[in-house]
Amino acid sequence: MDAKEIFEQWKQAALPEDLAEQMAELGGDEKWIEDAFGQDINFGTAGMRGLLEPGTNRINVFTVGRVTEGLARLIDENGEEAKKRGVVISFDSRYNSRELATHAARVLGAHGIHVYLFDDLRPTPELSFAVRYLHTFAGINITASHNAKQYNGYKAYGEDGAQMGPENADRLFVYAQKVEDIFSVKAAPVKKLRAEGTLQLIGEDVDEAYLAKLETVNVNKDMIKENADKLKIVYTPLHGTGKMLYDRAFRRGGFSNVVPVPSQAIVDPEFPTCKKPNPEFRDVFNPGVELANEIGADMIVATDPDADRMGACVRTDKGDFQVLTGNQIATLMSYYLLQNLKGSGKLTPEYEIVTSIVSSALPFKIAKDFGIKTKSVLTGFKYIGEEVDRMNREGDGKFLMGFEESYGYLFQAFARDKDAMQGALMFAEVASYYASKGMTVFDGLQEIWKKYGVAYEITRAIEMPGIGGQKKMAELMSKLREEHLSEINGAKVLKIEDYQEQVTVENGEETPLTGFPKSNVLKYFLDDETWVALRPSGTEPVIKAYVGVNKADIATAEKAAESYQDAISELLK
Repeated sequence: MDAKEIFEQWKQAALPEDLAEQMAELGGDEKWIEDAFGQDINFGTAGMRGLLEPGTNRINVFTVGRVTEGLARLIDENGEEAKKRGVVISFDSRYNSRELATHAARVLGAHGIHVYLFDDLRPTPELSFAVRYLHTFAGINITASHNAKQYNGYKAYGEDGAQMGPENADRLFVYAQKVEDIFSVKAAPVKKLRAEGTLQLIGEDVDEAYLAKLETVNVNKDMIKENADKLKIVYTPLHGTGKMLYDRAFRRGGFSNVVPVPSQAIVDPEFPTCKKPNPEFRDVFNPGVELANEIGADMIVATDPDADRMGACVRTDKGDFQVLTGNQIATLMSYYLLQNLKGSGKLTPEYEIVTSIVSSALPFKIAKDFGIKTKSVLTGFKYIGEEVDRMNREGDGKFLMGFEESYGYLFQAFARDKDAMQGALMFAEVASYYASKGMTVFDGLQEIWKKYGVAYEITRAIEMPGIGGQKKMAELMSKLREEHLSEINGAKVLKIEDYQEQVTVENGEETPLTGFPKSNVLKYFLDDETWVALRPSGTEPVIKAYVGVNKADIATAEKAAESYQDAISELLK
């Protein structure tokens, strides 16, 4: 059926009131019909994300029901033991999150699959922890992470607590596609599932276990005890799930001078204080900066609505505030951890830092200086988790930290997704360390740059919306593969790494690129020590453009990175 036929089918269906109202409001727009009903919403290893609207290419009770039916059939094929282990489900503060989570529980329950459902919103990393803690077969989190208020999403997790791997994610999607009638997916009544014990509510029991694990993140508790009182930290959960645990986590970590931003500590799906609740944007920190100036705080820590990303804004030597990039935060934390290990006589070559192929190279330069291992993996925290498992299995390394440029950090692998609460605790420890030396975090970053040089990175999401967006993205990536660019922004391309075709192109010669699963990523290395990477998003209609430059000072670096991003935007028009 084409988009119009499917739209008419939806018009005849018994829709919830909110979806029926949206159908009436938006149904006069043919472009909207084509976009909303012209394809099924994409489901990959990062799950699915989309607008909260009617349609097969949207997030609603029916698309969530169909995907969950796919998960249920995947569990069915793994037998009774898998059904007994079951699924744990959490949700964030967005519109319909609780309702969609409950519906997913009902669909699984109709298959006789045991479900653990959180009693209220919880951070994504706690869901990852809960999968491992409860030994479930899978996990579901209803969240659109840092997207704007119009969106929601669905993340599926495997039994290791990482986002579901490609093999099971593909099988899940195949099963979901076999659902011929999206309106016929069975969902058992909540009361029935509760009465028979199939649906179990969880909350404080898992909170306590997760908080106990968070106490293991900080590495120098004596130093924190001596210096934490010198800090005043402003914290904002950006209207999201960080609100649930931040106070207990900070206090149990030894940080008592943590003040929430009142306007942003209200759980609100409208996210009224920011356009996008994303800690990479300066505007989300404005209320925090105002509070920090009032109380004399030197830093603001922000977690996104599902609390897997952590950003920070710090006072500079000029007295104003600077939003740090995810790479800069990772640089500060890696340097501190290595300094601490060296100072305590515990530094050994077995330690390893793991990061993505599109993250900063500066922590690797620092790691080399301290004589420890490094490992690059594909984008997606599950790949960092896989490296942790490999080290544990083969006994050839000690996990120090994992990070992604998109504000994701992990230090203790009791969770297998990026964990903003772990990041916040470690960043507070870094601030305590610099306070012990009479320095600010900003001073510390300047010190690192002076020693190792300035590495600066910018990521842009180049939007390609609409029904034709996916096609355009595919065509552009195909064209770039054929062309083998020789220069970008006037700089000569020395080497191209193609993670889809798994080849390295250098001096016109192709050699195998090994050690990585296939992924639709192109990375260019230029003759001025700049690198550029292009990666279509798996959950949004955007091509992510990454640029990393190495320059003598930050002003030159920022200007150069912006120039490269402008050149890439032109290239992808």
